[in-house]
Amino acid sequence: MSAAQPFDHREPRDHTLDACFLGPYGENDALLEKLLVEFLRDHVYWRRNFHPEDPPAIATSSAHHPDYLAFESRMRRELHQLSASLKKSVPFHSPRYIGHMASDLLLPGLAAQMLTLPYNPNNVSEDAAPVTVDMEVQAGLQLARMLGYPHDPAQDACAFGHLTSGGTLANYQALRLALALKAFPVALRAAQVPELALPADDWAAFNLSHADGIALLQAWQHWLAAQSPAERSRWLQRVEDERIEQRGLAGFFAAHPQLRVPLVLAPVTAHYSWSKGLKLLGLGRNQLELLPTASMRLDPAALRDTLERCARERQPVLMCVAVLGGTEYGTIDPIDAVLAARRESRQRGLDFAVHVDAAWGGYLATLFRHEDGSLRTRDEVAADYTQFPTPAVHAAFAALGDTDSVTVDPHKLGYLPYGSGAFICRDHRAMALLAERADYVFHAATPAGYLARYRSLGQFIPEGSKSGAAAAAVYVTHKVLPLDHVHFGRLPRATVRAAETFHARAQRFALELAGCVHALVPFAPDSNLVCLALNPHGNTSVATANTFVRALHDELRCDPQQPLQLKEFFGSVTSLRPEMLGPAQTTRILGALGLDPASFVPGDDCLLILRHTLMNPYLIDHENGISYIDRYFDFLGRRMRSLCSVASIAT
Repeated sequence: MSAAQPFDHREPRDHTLDACFLGPYGENDALLEKLLVEFLRDHVYWRRNFHPEDPPAIATSSAHHPDYLAFESRMRRELHQLSASLKKSVPFHSPRYIGHMASDLLLPGLAAQMLTLPYNPNNVSEDAAPVTVDMEVQAGLQLARMLGYPHDPAQDACAFGHLTSGGTLANYQALRLALALKAFPVALRAAQVPELALPADDWAAFNLSHADGIALLQAWQHWLAAQSPAERSRWLQRVEDERIEQRGLAGFFAAHPQLRVPLVLAPVTAHYSWSKGLKLLGLGRNQLELLPTASMRLDPAALRDTLERCARERQPVLMCVAVLGGTEYGTIDPIDAVLAARRESRQRGLDFAVHVDAAWGGYLATLFRHEDGSLRTRDEVAADYTQFPTPAVHAAFAALGDTDSVTVDPHKLGYLPYGSGAFICRDHRAMALLAERADYVFHAATPAGYLARYRSLGQFIPEGSKSGAAAAAVYVTHKVLPLDHVHFGRLPRATVRAAETFHARAQRFALELAGCVHALVPFAPDSNLVCLALNPHGNTSVATANTFVRALHDELRCDPQQPLQLKEFFGSVTSLRPEMLGPAQTTRILGALGLDPASFVPGDDCLLILRHTLMNPYLIDHENGISYIDRYFDFLGRRMRSLCSVASIAT
């Protein structure tokens, strides 16, 4: 992204985007108010017409009683105080906010969530949420279509997805499912189930492919259905006693000494939720092996070397994680190369799940989808941009449909309220291995049929109680803005174009301030997240450069002790570490900034850099001829000259 689309305030407006948000200035307040009043009244009419013969339980005269009025007064006082306190919140809605992964909320999702809240559905089962539990299952299918997964419930191998509180829990669900599917063939061997074509030994059983593992699960279910009720019960218990979910990790691996506890492979850029997930699952943090990267993208050569070593040492691998839009640098891993490495590894008898952590970049997939769900060519996508997508980025998105599971966060690039994460697996049939029973919630046997089965959603997900209002927000938003480039894709298109503009402006900025600071975009952005590394001119110390960036960040971070209006812009920071970069990238970046690698301080061996999340679709305001990107760099220039001047006086 070395050049940018020219800024032209005469460019035609996208009036669909105009209606999507409340707006930086609250421009659509009348629309939101109209929607809320209309559907609040509709909810009240629903209550009144449920059994109209029932008299009102609250007397009209109650509103005039002193106790009633006192309660109302206390409630109003606390709500006013809450409202006043919330004015100190971070202004995510403003194009002056370019910090973390948050922006304004889409009106259809905001209104749908607020509309649903008074009904208070609990998506644990259809008993508690007869409407929104179905919406959650449908939202999973909507996301599956966006990713290129099979999404027709009539197909045996249809995908399945559900919502979570966030990407962390979705990643945990991916680990649970992968381990259950890996260990189940081993349990069948231990139970000595007859008439099934079982693998020759535990190593082969643990290394069945995802498809072969599901086929064996299906064969077991068919064989079991043919048994008498008594035999069915006996064999169910016999296999259950051998499962990893019953024995626990220690008991399972003690019973199968051929097997070692499996590794999870992930790039060093992986989110910290993977460490948390391995701890929660009981596998342990030591089983997470972090792989080197090339320019903060997973290095396929390092992955292949690791897999060769694991096959040689007979070290099982549970999963390889690829990141689609890292939360620190926005880079996109070569998912196609990860899948190719797995195909090679299978020839050595080592297989594993491939999961994509697309918590940040998942909704960028809308840019790659036609309205009918088919994949767009790179040339078709690239027509709207200067350099996006690179061939590598297009290949990564094209490969999504061949992975096993994906994490997506609707509350990030889906512009929906917290907390709405999502887990999607390519083949729903494996989910049977996660099913729980609770007679007071889930009735009788698992019902036949895709949609009927997942109306007892709590059987399959990590949570118990969960908000149906969040499901309504996601489902309705996807109906209003279908997940393709023509509809929802308008949002990421605007922000990727802004990232191209930002990158080009950063390069000009580096030239303009060459006598004051060294400025560098360390990695060309793959998405709409751009970092900027800075070092005062003439300085060679990493510690001094970090002090400089900290001082700058103090002017960009939220400070609840000060009025928000004192801040011109809001930004965030992250760090670059030599062990993550590797020697070549460390030398390149420090050299371009004029920094001495030997100046890293022990215990603080990182370089702080500014991190910009360009989510707001109004960063370039064509209506008023304003580029907030230009304004931001003007602000940076003023502050840097001031900081450099202070540093010069001090020395």
